[in-house]
Amino acid sequence: MIRLLSRYAALAAGTLIAFSTQAQDPVVVSSKIDTEGSVLGQLILQRLDQGGIAVEDRLQLGGTSIVREALITGEIDLYPEYTGNGAFFFDMTDSPVWNDADKALETVRQKDREANDLVWLTPAEANNTWAISVRGELAREHDLASLEDLSAYLDDGGAFKLAASAEFIESPQALPAFQEAYDFELTGEQLLVLSGGNTAATMRAAAQQTSDVNAAMTYGTDGGLQALDLVVMDDTLGVQPVYQPAPVVREAVLETYPEIESLLEPVFQALNLETLQRLNGDVAVNGRAPSAVAADFLDTLDD
Repeated sequence: MIRLLSRYAALAAGTLIAFSTQAQDPVVVSSKIDTEGSVLGQLILQRLDQGGIAVEDRLQLGGTSIVREALITGEIDLYPEYTGNGAFFFDMTDSPVWNDADKALETVRQKDREANDLVWLTPAEANNTWAISVRGELAREHDLASLEDLSAYLDDGGAFKLAASAEFIESPQALPAFQEAYDFELTGEQLLVLSGGNTAATMRAAAQQTSDVNAAMTYGTDGGLQALDLVVMDDTLGVQPVYQPAPVVREAVLETYPEIESLLEPVFQALNLETLQRLNGDVAVNGRAPSAVAADFLDTLDD
């Protein structure tokens, strides 16, 4: 009887050790392979570490499909994703919910929790969606801040030439959607079509005024925008889907470390459009390490 009790005690001790080890497993933080992914990933990684949570670095793992599959299968625990990608994750590309920030977040949050036990935390204000950006001197001279302003400028006969990819010009969701919503139409002479979809090339064309270009197809948080003095025209009518970056975490991990939510909320709340452009630019343009850029930014939050 004593031997049997000893055996059960040993088993119980072993179980407690196993549970203890499991509870202390590091949170595996990952990100996509691009510049913004590296910056956001470092912000998450360092913030959790500062909060006393053990972390494992799996940043810049790959493209969207690779990182998301790794999260769903439990290979990683947490990474930054964009709300608008819910349209593709759940085959809802025709739904208007993705053009509204609150509805997009609510929809992807609900569907991902129900389908995959994934939790979307507080997103950044910044919106990394397709945009039209103009040279800073043009924006300042004519008070251009939104696509409505740009439409009025074009209606008055203002000089304008846009560098863009063929996809941006031809896709019904891109330039044609902007033109229809804001009531303007660019002629062939007002367009410079560049092969591929690289915004670095379109921004460079605008900055250097190649072939009289003074505007570019961009993404809202492109790192080169501030460095090249390009101003994003605000999509006030919500033509484009909203792509706000937000941490996405496995529900089981959040239950183990509920403080993840409160640690990351102020970080992402501080990421407005201009701030994320600047952080991306520090890496893409100034050549700084994403880890250093993230560390400096986190220091400012603590001041």
